[in-house]
Amino acid sequence: MKAIILCAGYATRLYPLTINESKALLLVNKIPLLTYTIKNLQNIREIDKIFVVTNSKFYKKFVEWKELEDNDKIEILNDGTWKNEEKLGGVMDFALALKECNDDILVLFGDLYFNFPLKRFVDFFQENKSICVALHDLKDKEKVKKFGVLGIQEDKIISFEEKPENPKSTLINAGAFIFPRKSLPDLKEYIKSDKNKENIGYVIKEFIEQGKDIGGFVFTETWYDIGTIEDYKKIKKEIRELENDFRN
Repeated sequence: MKAIILCAGYATRLYPLTINESKALLLVNKIPLLTYTIKNLQNIREIDKIFVVTNSKFYKKFVEWKELEDNDKIEILNDGTWKNEEKLGGVMDFALALKECNDDILVLFGDLYFNFPLKRFVDFFQENKSICVALHDLKDKEKVKKFGVLGIQEDKIISFEEKPENPKSTLINAGAFIFPRKSLPDLKEYIKSDKNKENIGYVIKEFIEQGKDIGGFVFTETWYDIGTIEDYKKIKKEIRELENDFRN
């Protein structure tokens, strides 16, 4: 299995914090946010390669981060963009890494914090052997309006709405996906199409409409999307406490 971590965004909502720093490399208790994800992946023996996709503006900083991580599984890929107006979109950044893969693929958004063992998600995939999406229940229909919202039935995803005005559920796309090797031709077909390339949620939506079997893995642990400076300030203390619990 290969892991692809998408870190090519420009996080303009977090300016000035992210004018000269990737959101994924912001320090949380003196540790880059992305490092928490790498640590979470360490117990997944199936993963033999980790691709981190960034952009030209932050590429050098990711290379420096990799040297500090001292993890030979990590490879940094550059999507060639320099500013927000040039960004390729999550699907095309994913496509950049997909060229290097011929295996099952775990895809993660690099600017999130996952407070559950990602190995559980991989184990869920191994049982289902189908495309899988990690879901988090925000339990608030107002809060979910800025996310991808999914409906499930018996662990199978039956609907996907991107940032809906009237959400049908409170389950959101948590920024973690697994695609089995057998799905790669369909992924490449989507990439070649003229369909929405903004993020991988649109791929999932298309596959649901095509009737593909997609598993929904719901986790109950805390999950963070650092969308604003206020979010960033708030969660630094909370993540410190969660990490202590995670280790214990």
